[in-house]
Amino acid sequence: MISHPNYAVEPWCLRETELDLPVLAQSESVFALANGHIGWRGNLDEGEPHALPGTYLNGVHELRDLPYAEAGYGYPESGQTMINVTNGKIIRLLVDDEPCDLRYGELNGHERVLDFRAGVLRRTAEWTSPAGRSVRITSTRLVSLTQRAAAAVLYDVEPLNGPADLVLQSELVANEQLPGSDGDPRNAAAIDSPLLAEEDFAQGTRLRLVHRTERSDQRVAAAADHLIDGPESTAWSAESEPDVSRLTVTSRVEPGQRLRLVKFVAQGWSGQRSLPAVHDQVDAALAAARSIGWEGLLRDQRAYLDDFWSRADVEVEGDPQIQQAVRFALFHLLQASARAEQRAIPAKGLTGTGYDGHSFWDIESFVLPVLTYTAPDVVAPALRWRHATLPAARDRAHQLGLRGAAFPWRTITGQECSAYWPAGTAAFHVNAAVADAALRYVTATGDEDFERGPGLDLLVHTARLWRSLGHHDTEGTFHIDGVTGPDEYSAVARDNLYTNLMAQQNLVAAAEAAVRHPDRARDLGVDDEETAEWRDAAARIAVPYNETLGVHEQSAGFTRLQMWDFEGTEPDRYPLLLHYPYFDLYRKQVVKQADLVLAMQVRGDAFTADEKARNFAYYEALTVRDSSLSACSQAVMAAETGHLRLAYAYLGEAALMDLQNLEHNTRDGLHIASLAGTWIALVSGFGGMRRPGDHHDGGIFGFAPRLPEQLSRLAFSVVVQGRRLRVEIGDSTARYTLVHGEPLRILHHGEEVTVSAKKPVERAVPPLPPLPEPRQPRGRRPAERSGGTAERGEAPD
Repeated sequence: MISHPNYAVEPWCLRETELDLPVLAQSESVFALANGHIGWRGNLDEGEPHALPGTYLNGVHELRDLPYAEAGYGYPESGQTMINVTNGKIIRLLVDDEPCDLRYGELNGHERVLDFRAGVLRRTAEWTSPAGRSVRITSTRLVSLTQRAAAAVLYDVEPLNGPADLVLQSELVANEQLPGSDGDPRNAAAIDSPLLAEEDFAQGTRLRLVHRTERSDQRVAAAADHLIDGPESTAWSAESEPDVSRLTVTSRVEPGQRLRLVKFVAQGWSGQRSLPAVHDQVDAALAAARSIGWEGLLRDQRAYLDDFWSRADVEVEGDPQIQQAVRFALFHLLQASARAEQRAIPAKGLTGTGYDGHSFWDIESFVLPVLTYTAPDVVAPALRWRHATLPAARDRAHQLGLRGAAFPWRTITGQECSAYWPAGTAAFHVNAAVADAALRYVTATGDEDFERGPGLDLLVHTARLWRSLGHHDTEGTFHIDGVTGPDEYSAVARDNLYTNLMAQQNLVAAAEAAVRHPDRARDLGVDDEETAEWRDAAARIAVPYNETLGVHEQSAGFTRLQMWDFEGTEPDRYPLLLHYPYFDLYRKQVVKQADLVLAMQVRGDAFTADEKARNFAYYEALTVRDSSLSACSQAVMAAETGHLRLAYAYLGEAALMDLQNLEHNTRDGLHIASLAGTWIALVSGFGGMRRPGDHHDGGIFGFAPRLPEQLSRLAFSVVVQGRRLRVEIGDSTARYTLVHGEPLRILHHGEEVTVSAKKPVERAVPPLPPLPEPRQPRGRRPAERSGGTAERGEAPD
């Protein structure tokens, strides 16, 4: 989208200079506002035209039956789908009795700006009605990052060519009509009219609706209050019915005058509280927002974001697109998580209903790593959500005949709701992602209370799963068979290498944490015999390797499978899952997304430099990137193995996944993990950042920075062990500055240095020898980037 002439490249905002109806669905996603609790898609203020109306509350869903042609033991019985709740954004406008609908009359100008520093969406439109009356509309929309349940809209209308009779209809609307599915399995299952009315209210300038869901039995409430400023003729009235509560404002407005409405909205829900309690909950939130006022909300929003950007900003010189994209990404990551507060972070955030609003392993593997080093305060609540779902995960493991916990492949509440059993049953690597995220958080923050409490619980129960899932063969090697790894074009495999290495880390970490906290370990029933079993399994874990090819195997026997016919696969047949049966994909060497390459990224200590180079080249030729999760990991390993130009191309793909709608499904919501991948590709790729344990690092954080020739400077900050470290990388030197905290030992390309507030460290960046780039499957080479733009067409293989 950003390459469209209507979208400007600017460092601190996303600006749309014209309204383009064919890409309205995508723009509704990219202009979404959220705070982790409330999500408002970037629909136009007047409600129509729209592509996918969307207002979401984190955790609010409805249950639906999962269809099975032939059900089997252990299959989930019901699915969960995030639903569109009461819409509080709508402010309809009538000009001399004609609805303001931008599809009619003449649109003389339209601009929207998503401001990453102010945290608001601004809009300006000039419209002439079919009868010839012209008006200017300006609005500013905000979902508060400081007041969890609050959002607000400032809406202004000014006549331009004569007096106008204006009518504003500020509404709360439930059960909006939604578009039907287009058959893409990544989309949500639409549920018509999911909300049952319980209460409607309208009095003075205040509105309220309360509904509940039928099967999930959740109570949802929305309330609104208003400030009205207009000529003396301005009057208003309120009315309500079960699915609509409306304030109608009328005024005769002359040129030079304006009609202004400030709308405060509060939204909340509960699965347990009574109707009066939920009613009072949103009324109280509304009173808090109203008391601080519009200017107060703006001021607090800016202060919150100033603090965030002081820790999280990434500066990129040499590519304005990437500079804009990484700030866009970080802004949306914050919006997805800031006030989630022990709720799941969905794969699409709260920007759309793609994947039914489910949370996947993406969050622990891609999103939480970024937040751990930029906004650690929001990471512990996300992990506590996983901890709260331990009872469901333990029940699932028991159902599967296993010990410990089996976390779900996709979920909202903690119960597995994937009808596709090779993922919903066999993708046990979700456990490893949860354990890895807990380990990373504790290592980066030193939060001993978390480690002793939820952290130890998570490590112990995931370790028990691995020990009961795997087995020792007659020679003592520990195997984990019948699993589906990150690559979804392989399933139910033997010894998936990523799974095995992550399980190995999990087993060792659980044993070590049990030693550090023996009293808590005893409470969990952990004894010396069990920890010895964990260590033994980890020490003897199977690591598939093909001696003839000199490469590791994604899973045992993978390199002996038949090669996919890449030469015979036309470009319009991607993604393969939409055009070929899984049976065919599973028995061929073809990789949907980074799997073994991801293992090298997160368990770099398990591979030598030569092994990484050979592995990367081999799997590059097989990886088709039909998943948005792949490009960032390929960027990191391309950079580490010396292919900086290729890494730069993959950075562009991860960064522009939604801004250029590369997967053709941004309409359903943003790819939150790919947005996180922008930071990962820059900081872990070109910054070369690795946490302790990722490499042969002696237990301290390390950096091995190198920039591609297209970038002249990269600067970022990370929060590590209570310190804030700033890293600035040029084409030949790297500078490390401790902004806050006690001196910190780090590695620079393997050399240990100590950074203090009084003594920044500058080191040379060693040059790379020229290396031949590996090949990709026909038609799947990432677009080359030159001068900050992607070159159209495929580069030669």
